[in-house]
Amino acid sequence: MTSPTIFTATPTAFHPDGSLDLEGSRAILEHISRSGNEGAFVLGTTGEFAALTVAERGQVVEAAMNILGHHMRVVVHVGAASVYEVLQLVEQARAAGAREIALITPYYLPATDAAMLDFFTTADAACDGLDLFVYAYARRTGNSVSTELMARLAELPHVVGAKVSEEPLEQLQAYRSVVPDGFQLYTGADRDILAVGAVGAQGVVSGVSSVLPRPFRTAAAAADQDDDARAAAQADVDEACDVIAGDIARMKEAYRVLGVTDTTTRMAIEAPDAATRQLIVDTVRRLS
Repeated sequence: MTSPTIFTATPTAFHPDGSLDLEGSRAILEHISRSGNEGAFVLGTTGEFAALTVAERGQVVEAAMNILGHHMRVVVHVGAASVYEVLQLVEQARAAGAREIALITPYYLPATDAAMLDFFTTADAACDGLDLFVYAYARRTGNSVSTELMARLAELPHVVGAKVSEEPLEQLQAYRSVVPDGFQLYTGADRDILAVGAVGAQGVVSGVSSVLPRPFRTAAAAADQDDDARAAAQADVDEACDVIAGDIARMKEAYRVLGVTDTTTRMAIEAPDAATRQLIVDTVRRLS
């Protein structure tokens, strides 16, 4: 069995007043650079992209390319509510040296398959020299990428894959059945790292591994080992996922414990309580 590829979903650091903490963001990127993971997914949901200005996104992208771009894949998310903004972000990513980008579906207002196809077709036309990933996240955007739509999107010249969040593995399997063989599929479900190969997916985009990469690297290495090794690796992945829970505030608490940076969130995310903070401390000590 081929070892799954792990992309780290990178958080963004903020000062207590909500302003962008570029130094803290660089510290997070430096931590990720030592993870051993194959790539980074920058300015996605975990990066609180929706709360950053275009200019701030440019600063984060430049830092990511400078710190990560020379030794790991960097996928820059260029999603926005309008294709007008998306086109600005595509050019911004290209100027920073990105070669792989991702684009979430339109969000907030409902969009038909025809409208989403037009949205991606317009963005794709601006992607000369770039590989484009479809970012499907219906629970956050309100707009689902049907299997039929994914088949149409896979025909666009620069679309090479998709990142699919909070969908069952059966949906990735359905996508696999209608896309070309070389089309790359990644789940956003961290704990499914050892299950993705069975549905024809290449790996995971993992926010939890942004703070605790070790159990995920162990799991990737165990993909072609015996059942006992896989079960032990899965147990550690499950513990990390149970405690960090894909929660951005918990990730940032873990960064404090690790000594990476002392940072907060910009979006309205509740900070962990005392009991959860202690659980994070214990888990970080065991799994880091």
